[in-house]
Amino acid sequence: MIQCNGTTLFFKFDVSHNKIVLKVLAIYCNKFGYTPKIKNLESVPEISEGKSYTECLVAFIQVEESDEEKEVKSRAKKLVNHLKWVLRKNKCKSVILHSFAHLSESKASIPFAQELFDIAERKFNNVEIKTAQTPFGYFLDLDIQAPGFSLARVWTSL
Repeated sequence: MIQCNGTTLFFKFDVSHNKIVLKVLAIYCNKFGYTPKIKNLESVPEISEGKSYTECLVAFIQVEESDEEKEVKSRAKKLVNHLKWVLRKNKCKSVILHSFAHLSESKASIPFAQELFDIAERKFNNVEIKTAQTPFGYFLDLDIQAPGFSLARVWTSL
């Protein structure tokens, strides 16, 4: 359960076939912003400035250890196809990819997850969908303003 802008979001985990799979919570936001607070990976560059976006889809993504059993490109394609569907449903042309390793105990390796995000970003840019990533390896203060309508929040396991 996550409390967000006065809204409580509940999660249902799909462990069908005893496989833990890529999880995505997509939230359409009127406004989304972040400020880096705590660096938790030494290997990432120093970032002190935050960013903000308007009229965007924010994808909270948990890449699972079992995702590494498949090609990273196939996992990225599945993620991109799902998010393109959510973007269309929300008449949106902007997506923010946010690594959210809190949806499960299973986590993919950092290089695999970063590569998946980079491939997904390139795929979105190829079809003229404005794309950004939140800084990998940081705990962030988040500012989320999300409207309350059907399909503004979509959860799935891929």
